[in-house]
Amino acid sequence: MAEQYKSGFVNIFGAPNAGKSTLLNLLLGERLVIISPKVQTTRHRILGILSEQGYQIVFSDTPGIIEPKYKLHQRMMQQVKSALEDADVAILMHDINQPVEDFKAISDPLHLKVPVILLLNKADTIKDKKLVEAEVTKYKELYPNWEVMAISAKNKTNTGTLITSILQLLPEGAPYYPEDSISDRNQRFFVGEMVREQIYALYNEEIPYHSAVLVQSFEEKENVDVIKADIIVSRETQKMILLGKGGSMIRQLGINSRLAMEEFLGKKVHLELFVKVRPKWRDNENYLKEYGYH
Repeated sequence: MAEQYKSGFVNIFGAPNAGKSTLLNLLLGERLVIISPKVQTTRHRILGILSEQGYQIVFSDTPGIIEPKYKLHQRMMQQVKSALEDADVAILMHDINQPVEDFKAISDPLHLKVPVILLLNKADTIKDKKLVEAEVTKYKELYPNWEVMAISAKNKTNTGTLITSILQLLPEGAPYYPEDSISDRNQRFFVGEMVREQIYALYNEEIPYHSAVLVQSFEEKENVDVIKADIIVSRETQKMILLGKGGSMIRQLGINSRLAMEEFLGKKVHLELFVKVRPKWRDNENYLKEYGYH
């Protein structure tokens, strides 16, 4: 008798900076989601699709769970809620160095009713293996129905068996997406995210959190893609910081973003960036819709 095909949604939840995006990129074998050591890097729910012989896993990376302060944050938490509704399996990620109380504050309100795999991430930062084992035991006692694993997404430690664990919990069913799909998002979305990733890398303080990127045009030519994008900030002072003295910072941002795009698209890119000030855009319904935060 032929083995049954398995297909379903595996949604990843956790606090900001728990390592969710690093894990998703690792599992997909693609650098699909932007990464930064700064918190709140992920603002959208992004699907990453892994299709192999006999199964399709639709991974969902959600924004880190936070207490909303702006309408932007409310939109981000709505995407977490949406992910809760269609999950077949939930992966919860928690920094193994952080208190269990911090984890409970995020996990308990989710009221998960699907199989759960709890990943205690950053285990590589604890040299004493007995301490790691003790943490795993503590969480297993708290959540006896969950599978609990200590991993390092950054170092790929103990991640090799994760797909096997997921498949044991995944329901049988037909694939949701064509087998050659890697995401539900288009190239236009990803190049905008690449600009935002470089903003997180190059700028400090409030700049990354007050910035949005809107790709205005994406023209595919035979030898080069011509991309024009607006960077939105809240104040004139932020615009000046983004530009830098004599435009030095915006030039570097353009170079870094273009190189990332060329690697992703596999061809030359001509990139033009424009900085625009939109006061209080994070609390403006119309701006949020325009910038893709529905």
